[in-house]
Amino acid sequence: MNITKNRGLLVLAVYLILVGCMGAFGISLGALSILVPIIAIVAGVLLLLGK
Repeated sequence: MNITKNRGLLVLAVYLILVGCMGAFGISLGALSILVPIIAIVAGVLLLLGK
C-alpha cells in the first residue's frame, strides 16, 4: 500500500472517510462534529497551497 506524500490529499481522504461513515452508518461525533468542517478547511487550504 502506497500512502500519498501530498498532505492535502491525505487530509481530504480522512475527511471523506469520516463523512462516508457518518452518512452510511449514522455515526455521530457529538461534540466533535465541529472537527469535520475544520478537516475540510485544512484539506482545502493544503490543496490550494500544493502541499
